[in-house]
Amino acid sequence: MKKGLTLFAVILTLVSCNSQKKKGDNTQKYLVVYYSQTGATQKVAQEFAKLLNADTLRLDVEQPYNGTYEETIERCQKEMANNELPALKAFKTDFTKYDTIFIGYPIWFGTYAPPIASLVKEIDFAGKKIVPFCTFGSGGLNSSSTALKQALPQAEILSGYGVRNARITKSPAEVERFLIENGYLQGEVEKLPDYTPQQPVTEEEIAIFDAACGDYTYPLGTPVSVGKRATANGTDYRFTAKSKDAAGNDVEAIIFVTVSQEAGSKPEFTEVVR
Repeated sequence: MKKGLTLFAVILTLVSCNSQKKKGDNTQKYLVVYYSQTGATQKVAQEFAKLLNADTLRLDVEQPYNGTYEETIERCQKEMANNELPALKAFKTDFTKYDTIFIGYPIWFGTYAPPIASLVKEIDFAGKKIVPFCTFGSGGLNSSSTALKQALPQAEILSGYGVRNARITKSPAEVERFLIENGYLQGEVEKLPDYTPQQPVTEEEIAIFDAACGDYTYPLGTPVSVGKRATANGTDYRFTAKSKDAAGNDVEAIIFVTVSQEAGSKPEFTEVVR
């Protein structure tokens, strides 16, 4: 009887440990605060909150950006020209309760959307650890993280996560990997290898680039070199592409493309870093 009870206790312990393997660190409480216009950023925020068992705060503005795409652009351009920020609706969240705060936003004009600028101006983030996450059409994680560092010099801006709107269905697995890699969750993930050194592109690699980027709304340039890495899920490419800006100057961009090993999968680009 005692042996049976002992075995039962061991099984319970193993089950308990396994069930807590991917839960957030219970020694501290996280806050996930975000602004979402179309719902894409909200989906990512919900993944962070669920995995971290975090408190959440959705930001809303007094005058919503609910016009057409063109009207939203026009409004933002006018606000930026006049150094205006949208007024946030009142919220009761006490930011002093949290040491680590995840801030999520869509990328507008290459950086975080204006409601986040309003939040940054309104709340004292001194001494806080800030983890940015964002959704975008092509990229913006690096530029928005740099902008946060400039706006919040007394906060610690940590590595962030970004995902294209076109790949939002991939975010649950990517968010979990991000949280494990950065120590917010317990667990193990495959350690990704470094990219190989950049080499001139081959015809086959140009075809992969074109298949991934050819239908994007804006031209992404001509690939000239590429580095690669093989993963358990397929092959990742790090292209250097050249193009010209509006003034005719030569510019370069780093474009990341992934090709899944699943049969019939189309190459897709994951991010542009300019």
